[in-house]
Amino acid sequence: MQSYDALSAVYDLFADDFDHAKWAEYYRALLRRAGVEPQSLVDAGCGTGRMTVELAREGARVVGVDISEGMLRVAAERLRREGVRAQLAHEDMCRLRVPRPVDAVICACDGVNYLLSAERVRAFFRAAHAAIRPGGALAFDVSSRYKLERLLGDGFFGEEREEAAYLWQNRLDKKRRVLRMDITFFVREADGRYRRFQEEHEQRAHSAAELTAWLEAEGFQNVEVFGDQTFDAPGAEEKRLHFLARRP
Repeated sequence: MQSYDALSAVYDLFADDFDHAKWAEYYRALLRRAGVEPQSLVDAGCGTGRMTVELAREGARVVGVDISEGMLRVAAERLRREGVRAQLAHEDMCRLRVPRPVDAVICACDGVNYLLSAERVRAFFRAAHAAIRPGGALAFDVSSRYKLERLLGDGFFGEEREEAAYLWQNRLDKKRRVLRMDITFFVREADGRYRRFQEEHEQRAHSAAELTAWLEAEGFQNVEVFGDQTFDAPGAEEKRLHFLARRP
């Protein structure tokens, strides 16, 4: 089963602790720092479209791109329900193609962590560079090495709600710096019975130095790295890192 296809039905239920409006405003501020007031942008790895909706509310022409058809179906329903106009595309962000250059590309909530090799990360950066107009910018965030290795590591987690529950077992490959997440979900159906399904996810704990070097190798300049929704340098125990890279 492709990651996120089954999860799309309950993803928003367990992601309700994210303030997507605030997160979108931070991304706008990041892009303004690069001198970009985006009229057109790509939301790479858009998932269920919560960031896509928030970014499009301000009038920007947004294309949400995701490799999961299940996520895109939920995103399409969200756009209809919210009355917000944006385009959606079923596409691997490492092969991103746009009909005309955009002002910016963003990738929120760990999309780059799911790219497990330097080749895959650089392919995304290369595709983003090609999609962005000169003077535009790329902005994205990752879960930090500290978070993935020290806080999640080989841990076991679980959560139970009235509609659904999950059991989450992690395994850390220290040599590859890859965290494997085996997640079992139990979702209550209309008849009161629970449907069980499993998903396997892998994320790599990229370092800020690696990502900066790969960005520069693909032609980006003036790369900046910040702590979680701040404009300060990240601390040693920062859980999330934000990157801003200019396309000259």
